[in-house]
Amino acid sequence: MLYYLFEYLESEYQFPGASLFQFITFRGALAIILSLMISTIYGKRIIRFLQKKQMGESIRDLGLEGQVEKAGTPTMGGVIIILATLVPVLLFAKIDNVYIILLIVTTLWMGAIGFIDDYLKILKKNKDGLKGWFKVIGQVGLGVIVGCTMYFHEDITIKEEIVSSVETVESVSGTTAESDFNPAIKSTKTTIPFFKNNEFDYASLITWISPSLAKYAWLIFIPFVIFIITAVSNGANLTDGIDGLAAGSSAIIVLTLALFAWVSGNIIFSDYLNVMYIPNSGEMTIFVTAFAGALVGFLWYNTYPAQVFMGDTGSLTIGGIIAVLAIATRKEFLIPILCGIFFIETLSVMIQVSWFKYTKKKYGEGRRVFLMSPLHHHYQKKGIHESKIVARFWIVGIILAIITVITLKVR
Repeated sequence: MLYYLFEYLESEYQFPGASLFQFITFRGALAIILSLMISTIYGKRIIRFLQKKQMGESIRDLGLEGQVEKAGTPTMGGVIIILATLVPVLLFAKIDNVYIILLIVTTLWMGAIGFIDDYLKILKKNKDGLKGWFKVIGQVGLGVIVGCTMYFHEDITIKEEIVSSVETVESVSGTTAESDFNPAIKSTKTTIPFFKNNEFDYASLITWISPSLAKYAWLIFIPFVIFIITAVSNGANLTDGIDGLAAGSSAIIVLTLALFAWVSGNIIFSDYLNVMYIPNSGEMTIFVTAFAGALVGFLWYNTYPAQVFMGDTGSLTIGGIIAVLAIATRKEFLIPILCGIFFIETLSVMIQVSWFKYTKKKYGEGRRVFLMSPLHHHYQKKGIHESKIVARFWIVGIILAIITVITLKVR
């Protein structure tokens, strides 16, 4: 909202400093500062409110060190992350930008699903919370909304550079300009890392049969989007098992996605780095910086020993936002690398369950690969303190983020 106010002040009254709001970097800086302030200052008040309402976590005894002491710790702290993200976004972002609208819908949609789940677990004393199939329906529903918007909305486009037979056409001044690019087009193209010609078109999965089938590419694209959102949101949910792990790992991921959003929406840097230019996508930088600030501020209270847990209200929202950001920046195939922590945690559960069922069927007794899954519990069982596990997972997350950024040039 402030963006439109200062835009008006600049155009009508030449208000000093109003032009600063035209810069994404300036608004992004304001967004991260405000989100940090909200999550740290008002976060404490929200925690007190949750304590007053007895929104304490029910802990199942899994034989883990320090687990019993966590009983009664307030949960549903994801509300802090959601509020600290949305307030700066509403103030500093262009609310009519389709990408911002999509991210706000994602936040509210997944936040509502997680909130209902936490509510049933705590207030209704239903240890299973929301039925698994209901969560899946919610994730699929969001996937359909995101997929249809990405495919059909007229403002979601890409621009491809005009290339001559010898070299890229440049403007007279020697710098990149809008005239160096073809008109904006609807496309199902995305990015594949480590390949020289690193663009992949979902439509190619059916157009090899007949070029006329290109108009049915949505039948391929939308299911992909549904799968990505479901997988990443569940991965974030599984990672939220020890103090600070999910919030810290997610902060690293979203700051990397902020870089991708800014580069993809900047005509000069996208040209220099040979990255797909996505008009209007740079505005997502405001959302991502606000989200990153909210996560870091939440860590103030969530690091060991945690004063609050994010609950499914936070973890499902985090996963949904990360998935939509990756899809919107056309970097979804980087998720296994960038979200490697989520991927490994999910994989450890799949391996554990599959192997247990297989050995039980074959030998009559289930056997385990890990001492416990997800993977962070395996290390807890080995006697490693959870704060050390979290720190090491963060280090791995930083390494994976660096590798992800390197893919911009390594092909």
